[in-house]
Amino acid sequence: MKIISVVGARPNFMKVAPLDTAFKRWSNFRSQSSLNHLICHTGQHYDDKMSKIFFEELGLPKPDYDLGVGSGSHAEQTAKVMLKFEKVLIKERPDLIIVVGDVNSTIACGLTAVKMGIKVAHVEAGLRSFDREMPEEINRVLTDSISDFLFVTEKSGVENLKKEGVDTSKIFLVGNVMIDSLISYLPRIGESKIHSQLNVEKGNYCLITLHRPSNVDNRGKLEELVQFIAELSKDKKVVFPVHPRTKNNLARFNLLDSLNHNITITDPLGYIDFISLIKDSSFVLTDSGGVQEETTYLGIPCITLRNNTERPITVELGTNYIVGENFEYARRCIGEILDGKGKKGNIPELWDGKSAERIVRILMERMA
Repeated sequence: MKIISVVGARPNFMKVAPLDTAFKRWSNFRSQSSLNHLICHTGQHYDDKMSKIFFEELGLPKPDYDLGVGSGSHAEQTAKVMLKFEKVLIKERPDLIIVVGDVNSTIACGLTAVKMGIKVAHVEAGLRSFDREMPEEINRVLTDSISDFLFVTEKSGVENLKKEGVDTSKIFLVGNVMIDSLISYLPRIGESKIHSQLNVEKGNYCLITLHRPSNVDNRGKLEELVQFIAELSKDKKVVFPVHPRTKNNLARFNLLDSLNHNITITDPLGYIDFISLIKDSSFVLTDSGGVQEETTYLGIPCITLRNNTERPITVELGTNYIVGENFEYARRCIGEILDGKGKKGNIPELWDGKSAERIVRILMERMA
């Protein structure tokens, strides 16, 4: 059996790493197994700090294919991936491809495969923000509609798929493979030296990440966020690893000079250092989907600068606050957190480090 897993952007690497490990364990345990697991990197994220470092830190083998598509508009990027991935499929003729998350590479490779009669498994299926202005939401809905196996991280995903009329035989609640990575690397995360390198005191800083176009592409919106961060930094040390898109816009809109008070700005960080900063922060301010899950597992309060979330379990059960553009509400949430009255949260069902094993077992049993 031949399976190709697709990675394209930074969040994908943490999801495919535990799958690759689980496939290897399956093959080693069953010495007669002829399973061949390949990895195809589309190159949607191509900067070393957004890509190469994750292969090195997570122990992923060098990708069997690197399509090198680079940046571009949504249409350009999706089209480039489809054209190049089709050649991989013609050459390899896999039995199945695995796509993860909601980036352009996910829908592009899924669509290319299904049109060639190749089965598709979607890891992190069923998540819905119900906001069609988010490109990721379109990618999620379309990928789920064409996939043969839908592996879901939380119960809301199962309910969403059922409401959309998906055959329940395709739906599997398996937990969160990204949490598999987090649990696996906790010992190394604890050994990170990033705090001393940045000269920040554990437990006494706020970590910020911003990358969504809705937040950083509009000058007025980004200016408001910068003002809020600058205000926050008067009372709390701020650590801000800046995404390339955000950095470019901060420079383009002449806003970098506003981030000079008690704020430590860094380039994007590797997985180990970044999770270490989350784990030892007072709270996190973000617009990332994955960070909402990581903070929930680690019990760190998370202020999400979006009007919605496709991961409602992080709000209902976890440590996440959805504040949107309501900075007054954000201030109240931060005040509660700093007073020790913030959400403590609980770890969702099946977020136990064994999600990849469940996925591989299901695939091997169903595909045999």
